[in-house]
Parts: sequence; C-alpha cells; structure tokens
Amino acid sequence: MSNRFYVETLGCPKNQVDSDKLVGTLLADGMVATEDVSAADLVVVNTCAFIEDARRESIDTILALDDQRKKGARLVVTGCMAERYGAELADALPEVDLVAGFGVPVTLGRKSIAVSSGPPVPLLDLLNLPRPKSAAPWAYVKIAEGCDRSCGFCAIPSFRGPQRSRDVDAILREVEELEAKEIVLVAQDLASYGKDRPDELGAGSIVSLVRAVASRVEWVRLLYLYPSDLSDALIEAILDTGVPYFDLSLQHVSKPLLRRMRRWGDGDRFLRRIADIRAAAPTAAFRSNFIVGYPGETEKDHDQLLAFVESARLDWCGFFAYSKEDGTYAADLDGAVDPAVMSDRLGELREMQDRITAARRDEVVGSVLRVLVDRPGVARSTREAPEIDGIIDVPLDLEVGQFHDVEIVEALGPDLVGRALLSPR
Repeated sequence: MSNRFYVETLGCPKNQVDSDKLVGTLLADGMVATEDVSAADLVVVNTCAFIEDARRESIDTILALDDQRKKGARLVVTGCMAERYGAELADALPEVDLVAGFGVPVTLGRKSIAVSSGPPVPLLDLLNLPRPKSAAPWAYVKIAEGCDRSCGFCAIPSFRGPQRSRDVDAILREVEELEAKEIVLVAQDLASYGKDRPDELGAGSIVSLVRAVASRVEWVRLLYLYPSDLSDALIEAILDTGVPYFDLSLQHVSKPLLRRMRRWGDGDRFLRRIADIRAAAPTAAFRSNFIVGYPGETEKDHDQLLAFVESARLDWCGFFAYSKEDGTYAADLDGAVDPAVMSDRLGELREMQDRITAARRDEVVGSVLRVLVDRPGVARSTREAPEIDGIIDVPLDLEVGQFHDVEIVEALGPDLVGRALLSPR
C-alpha cells in the first residue's frame, strides 16, 4: 500500500502554487494524497511569515495538525517561516520532525532528520517542478520568484532572494498542463517579470507573456501589480484579454509616507491612472491593499487615505495593520503609531470600503455577465478574483467548469445573485 500525504497551505496564492508543486513531486514519488490528516503518513505545513498574525496562524496550525496526526506520521514544516526562521523554528517546535526550506526535498525516507538551514535561494527550484492538473476550473501560475525591491515594511527579499523570472516556454507548458479555463498569474513583483533577464526575455516581457497566455486560455488575470510598472502597453494587454481586472499594490497614498515606505507614487497619480483605465474600460474592476499605522503615519496621512478611498471607489480593498518585521528598514524607524489609534483607523477605512463595495455591487444588478462556475452554485465573473473577492450565487444545475451567461438579479453585500440565461459555452 502506498504511503499517504496531507498538505496544509497557509498564506498567499504564491504559497498555493508551491504546494501544488510539492504535491506533484510527492505523487511522482508514488505517494497518495489524502484529505484526512489522521490517515496521512506524511503531514506537510506550507507556512506564511509575512506578518505576525500569519506567523501565529502558522504555529497554531502546526500544533493542531500535530494533535491530529497518527502515531508514526512525520510532520514537516516548509514555506516562508521555514526559510526565514529555520533552526529557531525547529528549536521552538520539538513536535516537528523536519523544518525544511524549499532547498530540501520532502520525503518519507527513514534516515535521520536534520534541520534545514540552506541558502536563501532554494536549491530545489519549485518554479519549474511539475504540477498535477488543476482540480478547479482556474489555477494560479507563478511566473517568478523573489523580489528586487526594498520596500520598508517587507522582509520577503531577505528569505526569498532576488527576482528569478521563469522561461516563457516553461510557463506556457505549465499553463497547458493545468487545463484550466482561467489562469491567474502571480509573483512577488509581477510587472517586473523578465527585468532580471533582459537579454533573454527582452523588454516588456510581461506584456508578451500576458498575450501568450491569453492565446491559450479563455481568461487571464494578474495579481500584485506595482503602480510604477503599470505601463500603457501592459494596460492595453490586460484589456485585450477580456479580463479588465487590476490588482494594484498601492499600500498608501500620502507621498511623504510612501517615500518613508521606500515606494513610488502618491494619491493623485494613482487616481489619474485609475481614471485613465476606466475611460478605456468603464467596467474595469479594481483591487488594492493598504497598510495602516506604518511608522510616522499622521492624522493628515490617514485623512488623505480616507479621501482617496472615497474618491477611487475601488471594488475591493484590504486594510492591514502595520506589523514590525525584524531586518526591515521600517523596524528601526521612529514614529510608532499607538495600536488603539491604528485600530480606530482600520475601523474607519473598512466601514467606508464596505459601503463602497456594496454600492459597486448594486451597480451590477440588472446586467448580464459571463461567469465561470467554480463549484455547484458558485460562480465568478471577470470582476471577482478567485478566493479573495465576492462570489456570484447561481443555479445548482449550471455545469461546473463551464462559462454561462447570467442576469444579475440581486446584490447581497459583496456577493451577487445570478439567473441563468443561456446554455454553457
């Protein structure tokens, strides 16, 4: 009987891609996947270490799975926490059999187990490992690893290393093997794809890649676009795919605070760019995330962000409390914001955005949208990214994995209700 494995994934879509590739490797080794932790011979936790809350969730998950695993099963911790904290994590969690960055193969061998403390750039390059066919009608595809930026709040470059863009052929091969109707391209710095390999991949690599992927699947979606790299050519390529969805990594709008974050732009520039896109594509959807309480954030900065959120009327927004990360530029900055003040600011912003999102959803009622059914009764249009945005409730008899035209008859906060019109296409 084959050994069985269970993989728990925490954090962002990029981690999900890494887990898919680990799964592909384990399947190739002759193991069998299981959804029952207590039946697994190997339990793998792919952790997130982006902020303190994510690390706490990772630890809680590890301990919970330790309680659930059967006697003799091996518990392996990998992902960002393993890469960032290595031996420290192993010392703190004696329950774990192996703490392994992605430089160490995860196996069920019987040799003695040691803690991985490899280099920041993985020896086992998950970027180009095979993946199983997508179980959903959509799939994430990671086009690069690492990041060359030095944002003041982010520790990712310190343990994921510099940007490493994949070969176009490898990406397109993975797209075809996944057999998904929608491909969601992800990376730490998506729009900078190819800049680390200008001689091989050429200028404007991301534009060429988007067009190439769009020629192979029906929907292409891009997540995590830095505003400074959102060129006219990239905007045009996105609009040409038929998925006018823009996930912009803005983080704040106060120019002095953004410079303190070591980032580009300001609220006025962002608003102009959004207006330009809407002029070209009135139905375009927008998502962004903002950090609240970054060291030095004043009431004036907060008021600017409130005004921006009200003016921009983005479809989707995430607001996150600043988390002090060891080894980052911001960790040594003065001007710490009181946690109570931070909480109040978050509350204001979230309340405002909830109203805006609801209003934006109300505007869609009465229209006809093409939707992709993800699972029975649940679908999405081009306005909704999988797993992070609202959904569209549809009749249970609409075939999963197919596109359908539905009339939107009701909005329920972030979600919509659709009535089928036509046969699947």
